[in-house]
Amino acid sequence: MPTSPSYIDQTIEDPAGELQQVRVHIGESPLLWLYARGHLSERLYLAGERLRHDWERAGLGARVTMAWDAAPPSRGRRGAAAAIAPGHAQLTAREHFHAALDRAGPGLKDVLWRVVCAGEGLSAAERALGWPTRAAKLVLIFALERVADYYRVG
Repeated sequence: MPTSPSYIDQTIEDPAGELQQVRVHIGESPLLWLYARGHLSERLYLAGERLRHDWERAGLGARVTMAWDAAPPSRGRRGAAAAIAPGHAQLTAREHFHAALDRAGPGLKDVLWRVVCAGEGLSAAERALGWPTRAAKLVLIFALERVADYYRVG
């Protein structure tokens, strides 16, 4: 497979301690990666995607561009318009997102948010949370089970 802009070559250490050269698709989410390799069922994958969709729709991610709606209003006819309030869909998505995280529980929602919403890999999430190696996948599966129940994913 020729190297393209959507793939990068990385050197990683396998469980035996040997270095391996792997090609990583940079557009692939950690959740999709786990599902594509059979580590997650379709039910858990769909629940995670539903959570990520609510997170994005609620506008909870970091802003990448300038917030133009923050300009102070002016009295003239060329003044900035009043700030637009969040719409019903955005508020509903925010409520669903927070309710799903609450359903996952306090010990599970950290890894759920890191992997599903922030796009961190399992090993990066383990390091950030101070967990042992290979713990994140098991905890993520427990969290996704609860989220799947919340969203009623069959």
